[in-house]
Parts: sequence; structure tokens; C-alpha cells
Amino acid sequence: MAGTLNKVMLIGNLGADPEVRATEFAKIVKFPIATSEQYTNREGQKVERTEWHNVVVLRKGLAEVCERYLRKGMKVYVEGRIQTRSWQDESGQTRYMTEINCQEMTMLSSRQEGAPTSNNSYSAPTQQPPASDADGDDLPF
Repeated sequence: MAGTLNKVMLIGNLGADPEVRATEFAKIVKFPIATSEQYTNREGQKVERTEWHNVVVLRKGLAEVCERYLRKGMKVYVEGRIQTRSWQDESGQTRYMTEINCQEMTMLSSRQEGAPTSNNSYSAPTQQPPASDADGDDLPF
């Protein structure tokens, strides 16, 4: 096989409300997602294992949607790529963080299904079905 592929697809629950930072060039939205698996070990006990993923959204429109609609506890589908960055901490040690650079996001639950975070009302945008023309053809051409 020629070439390489860096693609991640996750379905999980937000561990916190999105954190938003604005720079002079873009809005950056970050949030953690938890994915879990359950299995039975050799002793017959059920075990649940949770992995935490740091998600970063840089795309303008997607960042705005995440900021406006996502809340802690919601289930989302995230698609993107793995990216590792490094920096120097206060003591001069090199630190590393692996993140999911989110390219696509789909909300799989409404805000009401997540943990309540405020008294603000929320209504998800509704999508209207395409209008049909007189002969019943839905095709746009």
C-alpha cells in the first residue's frame, strides 16, 4: 500500500463543557471525550475501561457549532486526525499532548440528554424537508 493514513473516528460523551479561546486569527474549541468498553475478566467480573481523548476544533464554522450547542454529558461522533504537540513547562521539561484534530462532528444526543449546565433554554435547529416542485420531483436540476 502506498501512502499513509491518519484518521480517527470516535463516539463518546463529553467530559466537560467546551473550552473556547479566541486568537486574532481563529476560534479554538477544546473538549474531552470519554469512550468506554466493557468486558468480563477471567474471574467473571465485569470490567469497564474508559479512555479520555482531547479534542481540538479549529475549523471556523464547526468551532462555532461546538461552542453553541455542545455541553457536558452529550454523546457525539467526532472524526479527525491524531496530532501530538510538545512544549516546555515552567521547569524546562518537555511535555507532550496527543489530541484529536476534529474535522467533522455530529451530535448524537440533544442537550436535554446531557447533564444540565445552566437554565438557558436550548432548541436544536430543525432541518426542513426539501421542497418538492409541482410534478413531485425532489431533484434540484
